Amino acid sequence: MHHTPEEEAAIAVSAAKAAAERLRAAPPIIRRTPRGYAVDVPLLYNGVAVDRMHLDPQSLEPLPKGMPEPPSPAPSPPEPLAAQSAAEKAARELRALDAAEYRGPEAAWAVPLAWRSLVVAHIRIRVAGGQGEVVPDEPLTLEVQRLLGRL
Repeated sequence: MHHTPEEEAAIAVSAAKAAAERLRAAPPIIRRTPRGYAVDVPLLYNGVAVDRMHLDPQSLEPLPKGMPEPPSPAPSPPEPLAAQSAAEKAARELRALDAAEYRGPEAAWAVPLAWRSLVVAHIRIRVAGGQGEVVPDEPLTLEVQRLLGRL
């Protein structure tokens, strides 16, 4: 059965909402940048990474997608356990929004994930046969596996 783009987007949104409830934060990646520090949090679904969320190194709250570092530089790195705790809390609060955009090169729908009023990540869903399936971010999954010593 052929679905219209609107129907496919609705299937993708539904699948993303279900997946968002199962997202977990991988250990944050704290890195030095020319402006201070940045905190990347890979988001995992069933053990594979789907996207990364950025945290403000000082407040440890999520930053909007497209803003990997806060407007004012962070002079010192966050404490790793505090960053992990904040990342886990934020991941539990993520929700999929009621809209999707189609990404042709990946043949998948990108559904925004929001934390409060901020879009902080996307989850990609491929729709086939009326079902939505989460599309992993393969390079990020490999990076997480390397960092966690699983390769």
